[in-house]
Amino acid sequence: MQIALTLVSPDAEAAAAAVPAITAALAGARARVKEPRPLGPGAVDLLVEGEDARALRRAAEAALAGQAVDVCVQPWAGRRKRLLVADMDSTIIGCECIDELADFAGVKAQVSAITERAMRGELDFEGALRERVAMLKGLPITVLQQAYDERVRLNPGARTLVRTMAANGARCVLVSGGFTYFTSRVAEAAGFHHNRANRLVEEGRSLSGLVEEPILGREAKLAALVQEAADLGIAQSDALAIGDGANDLAMIEAAGLGVAYRAKPIVAAEADAKVDHADLTALLYFQGYTAAEFVTD
Repeated sequence: MQIALTLVSPDAEAAAAAVPAITAALAGARARVKEPRPLGPGAVDLLVEGEDARALRRAAEAALAGQAVDVCVQPWAGRRKRLLVADMDSTIIGCECIDELADFAGVKAQVSAITERAMRGELDFEGALRERVAMLKGLPITVLQQAYDERVRLNPGARTLVRTMAANGARCVLVSGGFTYFTSRVAEAAGFHHNRANRLVEEGRSLSGLVEEPILGREAKLAALVQEAADLGIAQSDALAIGDGANDLAMIEAAGLGVAYRAKPIVAAEADAKVDHADLTALLYFQGYTAAEFVTD
C-alpha cells in the first residue's frame, strides 16, 4: 500500500534533518521510503511502501519525540479533501471568545476555568455553556464588537488554508460551539463558505444571560459534517476536520482526516494527526499541496 508521510516544521532544517531518522525508523517497521519530495519551507513529503499506516505513525512519532516536527501518516490516495469543517475558538482564531467577553464582564477567571474543563471533556458542554453565558447577563451588546475588534485574530495560516482549499473546489465550513456574532465575521475574514454556531439572546441593549436552544455542541458538530458531506454528494472520507477541544472529537473521528490543533490530550490521543508546532498551512501540506499552490492574497 502506498502511504503518504508528511513532515512539517516551523524550522526548515529540523524537517530536513528528520528525514534520515524517519527512514531508519520505518525500515525497522518493514516499510520502504521512496525519494523525499520537498513541498515548501519546512515541509517534506515521503512516499512510503508499507502495510500498516497506524504502525508507521507510531514509529514516526517515536523517532520524532522531542523535536518540533509535526507528522501526518495516511493513505496516499484521496489526500486532497473536498470538505473542510473547522472549529473556531483556539483553532482558526487564537482565543476563546466567551472568555474574552467574560473579561469585559469582570468574570474571566471563573469562565475560563469552566471553558478549560469543558474543552478537556470533564464537563457536559451544553451545561457548561449555559453556566458561562449566564455570567454575561447585563453585558452591553456593544461589547461584542469591541471584543471582536480588540481580541479576535486569525491564527497564522488560517486564511491561506481556507482560501487555498476553496480555490481548489473544496467547501469550507466554520462550525463552532461559540457564537454567530463572531463566526460570521471570522468566516468572512478567512474565506469560509458557511458558518454555524450558537446565538446569544439579547434583552434590550444587553445580553440576557441565555443562549438559544438547541445548543450546538459535540453531536451537532458531527451532524454538520455529515450533512455537509451529504449535500456535496461525497463520502465522509473526503472531509478534513480540525479542532482542539472535546466537543470537536466526534467530527474529528468521523472525517477522513481528523486533525488536532494545539489540542487537549483527549483530542490529540484520538486524532489522525496533530499540529503542535507548525501553523495551519500544515493541513495543506498534509494534503500534498506545495507552497507554490498556496493562495495567499
